[in-house]
Amino acid sequence: MTLRLTNTLTRRTEPFEPLVPGQVSLYCCGVTVYDLCHLGHARSYIVWDVLRRYLIWSGYAVTFVQNYTDIDDKILRRAAEEGSSMEAVSERNIEAFRVDMAALNILPPDRMPRATGSLDAIRALIGELEAKGAAYSAEGDVYFAVMQHAGYGKLSGRDLGEQQQNAEGRVSQAEEARKRHPFDFALWKAAKPGEPSFPSPWGAGRPGWHIECSAMVREELGDTIDIHLGGADLIFPHHENEIAQSEAATGQALARTWLHNGMVNVGGEKMSKSLGNFTTIRALLASGVSPMTLRLFVLQAHYRKPLDFTDQALEAAATGWKGLNAALGLGQRFGAALGWSALAADIQSEARQRFQAAMDDDLNTAAALAVLFELARPLKALANRLERGDTARSEEAAELAPRWQELVELAGVLGLMAETQTSDMGAAAADEDTKEAAILEKIAERQAAKAARDFASADRIRAELKQQGVELIDKPGGVTDWMRS
Repeated sequence: MTLRLTNTLTRRTEPFEPLVPGQVSLYCCGVTVYDLCHLGHARSYIVWDVLRRYLIWSGYAVTFVQNYTDIDDKILRRAAEEGSSMEAVSERNIEAFRVDMAALNILPPDRMPRATGSLDAIRALIGELEAKGAAYSAEGDVYFAVMQHAGYGKLSGRDLGEQQQNAEGRVSQAEEARKRHPFDFALWKAAKPGEPSFPSPWGAGRPGWHIECSAMVREELGDTIDIHLGGADLIFPHHENEIAQSEAATGQALARTWLHNGMVNVGGEKMSKSLGNFTTIRALLASGVSPMTLRLFVLQAHYRKPLDFTDQALEAAATGWKGLNAALGLGQRFGAALGWSALAADIQSEARQRFQAAMDDDLNTAAALAVLFELARPLKALANRLERGDTARSEEAAELAPRWQELVELAGVLGLMAETQTSDMGAAAADEDTKEAAILEKIAERQAAKAARDFASADRIRAELKQQGVELIDKPGGVTDWMRS
């Protein structure tokens, strides 16, 4: 069976055919590094990590690029609140992102360009658009002229008469007055007093959000890529605008396939800070939820469907993971006693075929997990017996060895691996990474308290950490380091 993916652009589930046989280029929209990553980020980056792993397992040479947006209004607002700098906010959250992704066993991208490192490519792309009449400058700003792009709206299915102005609140009234058409969007923003800026042919300023990704895709992977990835919330305006400006410049399709994951709901409501149901990855892990439990929870739903986050659903995932983890860890814990000295090569089985058929069916990870649980059943039973001190018959051990090896391999395609110690919800974090995540979470809470001039809370958090043996070191620019005392 050929891998079939649901292409947002065509609204069809289509056979995947790469531009170059045997090679796949992937671009995933990364984080705007103004804050810690939340559960929505976890869902998106877990499912795209699984896509990448599956392509590699299927024999493709994959190049995976994911960017950092480190120039943005949100970052500048956070820096102003903290009395720090754009660079300080970005660096802190980039490091936090790396810790969070590693905790979830998400493979590092092959390349992670930053907007600040791609300014030459951004300025060059804007210049091409202006030369072609697809962009115009006004008082130091440069805008993309949407009326010049006949295909605008083809990804989201909207027409210009239905578009909403000021998408995501990124456009000011003053900016609106400088536009030729209400839906034109900024490629370059003129410098404002007190804000960081960069030189350009249009004057000092900084790039708009959408042009950053177009430039980084082109610089890292070329004019046309195989698959562009992101959350459903990015379809409009971000990905729509990426398509418009990239295709106006190159005359080529930006991506052959567009994949979007569904959003995360909490108890049936959209996750948001305003509703108070916002959960960061590190807060969840620090509460005692194991990384593999969270990963299993995400993969139990199809990537395109909404994911409802509830305590009950997470507890069910924890229970499921406990059994699967026992089976996965069987070889590490008891392999020597069972005589499992070497892995068999290229195991072929009916279970493997069903796993592959599920993944080929638009990444049906729920069906793929069902295969894993089936493989794990007798292995889990054996693990439980060995835990009680029983012994295994030599015939049974020989029969189950290839089954365990296959389970480990297929679980690895989903990024699931045995954990040496799992925790129930609410239990204390077991490993050092999770302890560090809890410390960084407290530091972030303290910085937010200081920004709100709640110095009593900031002092209380410092004192709590000091009692735990953690000394905070405040540095210029709003940066706080820590060390164990």
